[in-house]
Amino acid sequence: MTGSPRPRAVAVTGLGLITPAGVSREETWAGVLRGRSTADTDPELKGCPVDFSCRIPAMAPEQGRIGGRKAWRMGRFTQLAVLAAREAVADAGLDPASWDGARVAVVIGSGLAGAAHLEAQTLRHHQGGPDLVTPSLIPMLIPNMAAGEVSADLGTHGPSLATETACSSGATALAVARDLLLSGACDIAIAGGAEAAVTPVVTTGFARMGALSGRVDRPEEASRPFAADRDGFVIAEGAAVLVLERPADAAARGRRGYAHLAGAGLTSDAHHPTAPSPGGEYAEAALRAALAEAGLSAADVDHVNAHGTSTPLNDRTEAELIGRVLPHGPSVTAPKGVLGHTLGAAGAVEAALTALSIRDSRVPPIANLGARGSGSGSPYDIDCVTGTVREQRVTAAVSHSFGFGGHNVVLLLTAP
Repeated sequence: MTGSPRPRAVAVTGLGLITPAGVSREETWAGVLRGRSTADTDPELKGCPVDFSCRIPAMAPEQGRIGGRKAWRMGRFTQLAVLAAREAVADAGLDPASWDGARVAVVIGSGLAGAAHLEAQTLRHHQGGPDLVTPSLIPMLIPNMAAGEVSADLGTHGPSLATETACSSGATALAVARDLLLSGACDIAIAGGAEAAVTPVVTTGFARMGALSGRVDRPEEASRPFAADRDGFVIAEGAAVLVLERPADAAARGRRGYAHLAGAGLTSDAHHPTAPSPGGEYAEAALRAALAEAGLSAADVDHVNAHGTSTPLNDRTEAELIGRVLPHGPSVTAPKGVLGHTLGAAGAVEAALTALSIRDSRVPPIANLGARGSGSGSPYDIDCVTGTVREQRVTAAVSHSFGFGGHNVVLLLTAP
């Protein structure tokens, strides 16, 4: 490896995060580094077969933070995207009042978008008729509105796109945004994911298909990626937005950035609506494609931010993938142990956390995973970080994201 940017690398110059661990970038990072689950019993899920989740901590109402009446037309996932985008743009040192908005792109992914509002408004229609349905239902519902409202809020006039690849939507957004930058379609890309779908019907749907942990008596121990006794994920909400620029443009502004997004690999399993392909061969193809784009070998990877959902099939397939392609034993973390599964936002959240690991030379521990040989330990031959933060200089890391429908996305980030 060299310190010079790879030909297809873009710089990550700003980060915005709102997650169950905190309502800002640094609050989230501090919470993830503590390595304790944020899961708790959720009063809104009372009566559901699984009645716990990972919720964003209480903060000033989104409507008040956004300002004006426009917040009332936005779905919650859109509100979270707008707030995360504001933080990311400010963090990058950019001023929307002075940039050329025609050269700024927005790409925001979401898995279930406004499902929460459709559920609530369907109930109102059933109970009181059509007059009780809000006129804002469609803007609250459709998945492109996160990108559209971020664009309107920041005054951008370049491409504005929505990605929908289930739980890899946020990672797909980053890959698409990178391609827009490299094609010359924009000079700045604001990209990420947002999700706010912790509702009784959605949660029950996941529970009925066997995807959620059933540890209702100890929700704080439920999300346990790579543990031998894992039994499913914990549903969560959140948003992450990253600012991407070409390295030369960032340097001209005096910005080195957190990391370089140096490669992306996207493949499809074409196997099953919800289960990963048993051999993981197409997830492996995505990983190898990301390595090839970055001009790196597998041996160059020193850290993996795993998809790590805490489901039996996903974690086994992913652990086997890591052991097969990266047998030299890079450190492995899985933020869903702390944050739960933020669904369509997860890929962007985890890419942002990977960039922070590169910045700080710190790898967070996996919540609820003991050391090898303990009762809750991992049975896999991979180097899971457990217990406390690992101090480690990270020079090349991969962030895995996999989604229902067989979507595989691997992002490769390097030190700037």
